[in-house]
Amino acid sequence: MRHVIALDVGGTGMKAALVGADGTLLHEDRRATGRERGPDAVIAAILDFAADLRAHGTERFGEPAVAAGVAVPGIVDETRGIAAYAANLGWRDVPLRDLLTTRLDCPVALGHDVRTGGLAEGRVGAGRGADRFLFVALGTGIAGAIGVDGRVEAGAHGFAGEIGHIVVRPGGTPCPCGQHGCLERFASAAAVSEAWAAACGDPEADAADCAKAVTSGEPNAVRIWQGAVDALADGLVTALTLLDPRTLIIGGGLAEAGETLFTPLRDAVRRRVTFQKLPAIVPAALGDTAGCLGAGLLAWDLLGTTDGADTTDGADTTGSTEAADSTEAADGTDATDGTATTDGMEVTP
Repeated sequence: MRHVIALDVGGTGMKAALVGADGTLLHEDRRATGRERGPDAVIAAILDFAADLRAHGTERFGEPAVAAGVAVPGIVDETRGIAAYAANLGWRDVPLRDLLTTRLDCPVALGHDVRTGGLAEGRVGAGRGADRFLFVALGTGIAGAIGVDGRVEAGAHGFAGEIGHIVVRPGGTPCPCGQHGCLERFASAAAVSEAWAAACGDPEADAADCAKAVTSGEPNAVRIWQGAVDALADGLVTALTLLDPRTLIIGGGLAEAGETLFTPLRDAVRRRVTFQKLPAIVPAALGDTAGCLGAGLLAWDLLGTTDGADTTDGADTTGSTEAADSTEAADGTDATDGTATTDGMEVTP
């Protein structure tokens, strides 16, 4: 059976799949990234994992994978196939595409993790059918993917979609990027966790705990949450003014708070728009499978055997024929990072 390898590399874990031409997940597996052993060990782990997936596909389906797609965090030069920098993995200028091509003996596509997840959400997830969408992941940081006609725009230098570094509070909290007042310093899952931990006096408290406290009306929690919602709305209105998306997809850990986030966020964005057209604001649909599904799409696109829509029509995005023991992944703006699902109530300013 014709298939491709899809690999989503996170800060602590890697998610992988063998993906059929119709988008079906034929096999799934997860392993630890092993970043505590250093960047060389992480690279070796990626190569070994990919080789094992190739061997499994050959044994089970009678032929090796015809291509591979790999999503990694950090700064990615997709054109040259280089993982340029990732703070959480400690690597610089890794020719990952060439290394994988040599190991797997097939063409390999390398992509940025959030853009790859956004590609999947746009084609087979919450943005399916939208000609233009913006996917925003609210995790440890905030990043986005700009979708146009089934493709995700990387930008001239690979930095497109860095919405987390829109300045929404000039002169505000310093950001590691060198600016002050960046969106992700106020509206990421990490920012909410930090603020709530300080407010409640529990260093272990996180954004999920804050969301739960919001639903019970705890004043400090409501204040912190509304501050994050307002900052996020300011950043999103800037983005939709520039990009005019038809659908705005929100994922990542903070989005798992459900309507505790989406009800006040939709209201806050609606209050801020003037001439702009208000997009549909919807939660991401694919969860932590988005990266793998997107990596699979990159691989099939690389082959050029079908167009973007055809590779995913009728795709099975929820089931698989096999599943392995899981290792939780969390990195940067990883869609699984941050919070647990919390049923919500509206928060008003």
